[in-house]
Amino acid sequence: MTIEYNTLLKSPKWLEKRKTILKRDNYKCRCCGATTRLQVHHRQYHVSKQTGNFKLPWKYENKYLITLCETCHLAGHAKFKVPSFTI
Repeated sequence: MTIEYNTLLKSPKWLEKRKTILKRDNYKCRCCGATTRLQVHHRQYHVSKQTGNFKLPWKYENKYLITLCETCHLAGHAKFKVPSFTI
């Protein structure tokens, strides 16, 4: 069964992880300091060798997550491809 990524981002587990990262980053974009339209960005994605599936969004260590405003998040994705690693 495949679950859409956007559905996973509505999960209580992700919402709790997201809250942890926002709090750690003082509810500010780490690039520009904005305090509105904040999102939590995965710095990289991990794929399981056994299943070929991506790791669930809330299973990442906090060091792989960062708070960005929507503008910086979109600009970052436009400029850089988020790397994927097989684990």
